[in-house]
Amino acid sequence: MTTTQQENLPYDVFAKACPSRGALEHVTGRWGALTLGALYEGSLRFNELRRRVDGVSEKMLSQTLHALERDGLVHREAQPTNPPRVDYELTSLGHQVAERLLGLIHFMEGRMDDVLEARRRYDDARTA
Repeated sequence: MTTTQQENLPYDVFAKACPSRGALEHVTGRWGALTLGALYEGSLRFNELRRRVDGVSEKMLSQTLHALERDGLVHREAQPTNPPRVDYELTSLGHQVAERLLGLIHFMEGRMDDVLEARRRYDDARTA
């Protein structure tokens, strides 16, 4: 990329102070990516989402949802019922991001035999 092209970019994720770096971390972190992928299927309550994203703690899911909501990717809808009902769903932007993540997720799932074979070869070479 030329200097002129770089100057025309409003954000540069490779620059330490760029705000896009934090948003990218929220999206591509383990729990962020899985949360966005799970919500792509539709609106979920907190405990439904926690069950769908197997292995995430309540604290981590809560932190993840707050970060994704702050970034405008997730919408939180609290219903004034007893007990309170809170639903989470993707915003339009979140839906677009999740589509792209799911493409990568499905690609990786489809290539796991290759990944596992590469791991086996790597581990075998290290123990030889």
